[in-house]
Amino acid sequence: MPAKVLKLSELDPGDIPEQLKVDEYFDFQAHPFDHEALFKGAEAKSAYGVILAISDYAKGWLADTIARKKAEDDSLTVLTDEAPNAEAQTIGNFEVVLEAGAVFAPAMIVGGEGKGHTVYVESGARIVGSILYLDDGCIYVGSGTTMEPGLGIKGPTIIGKDCELRQGAYLRGNCILGDGCTIRGEMKNVVMMNKANFPHPSYVGDSLCGYMTHFGNQASTANLGIFEGLRDPDKRKPLVLTVDGVGYDLGKPKMGIVMGDFSQLGCNSVTDPGTFLRPYTIAYALTRLSKGFYGPNEILKNKPLEHGVIERAPMRPLD
Repeated sequence: MPAKVLKLSELDPGDIPEQLKVDEYFDFQAHPFDHEALFKGAEAKSAYGVILAISDYAKGWLADTIARKKAEDDSLTVLTDEAPNAEAQTIGNFEVVLEAGAVFAPAMIVGGEGKGHTVYVESGARIVGSILYLDDGCIYVGSGTTMEPGLGIKGPTIIGKDCELRQGAYLRGNCILGDGCTIRGEMKNVVMMNKANFPHPSYVGDSLCGYMTHFGNQASTANLGIFEGLRDPDKRKPLVLTVDGVGYDLGKPKMGIVMGDFSQLGCNSVTDPGTFLRPYTIAYALTRLSKGFYGPNEILKNKPLEHGVIERAPMRPLD
């Protein structure tokens, strides 16, 4: 533990080290993102602050966007506590809002005990055989997105346009997907920006994944230290990151990964809680990354005959 430890939440924006700032990882000018506002709010003085703000942002965006679209479009199909396909199982209270041209045939909808929440499906989206949980929040599905049978999604969740959600995907809530994402693994409290790929069975939580980031098969991001998992939840210690010899207390024990634009995790690689990859940082297959800061433009791989050593090499420009 560093001798000097500062509480990240108490620092002024100018006192946040560069390694923890959003601009080190994402270029919104080169790669615009519909939810850039999340990264500009009061909590966004650090990348970790953005992770903490995902839930409130998603709930606010869903409420505002669904209400506005319902007021603007009188051609919408609106159903209360029922699905348009008779074979779907439904439980509790919920609302379905469909634009013309949406295909909506879920296997099950789980609503809430009170008013319930809304699933809004844009024109051209296709949902067949999926399980939707609307007991804790709304779900929004963008145009051109396909959701295969056998996946589960919990609200609050925002899914962009032209995404492919594959069989077995499990979105556990507080998820924001950009346009053109491919998803099959398990995720919660995550932002995936445009063209991000999480296409195989694995896990990511409490994380930010930039433009065209990619997870190889079974690549996973731990979001809780293995020994903290032995403690009762109310006795877990907050994660501390070290920058230039100074510790920064995140205030909470959980954090996954921040992946800058174009970064990749190779097959079966694993990252410790609090791992940061700047843009164009690539971890080879079977690499284990300890918490800390890597990149940009770097290749990472474990040296197989040396304990705990990560070999780091500059990445050559692409042709």
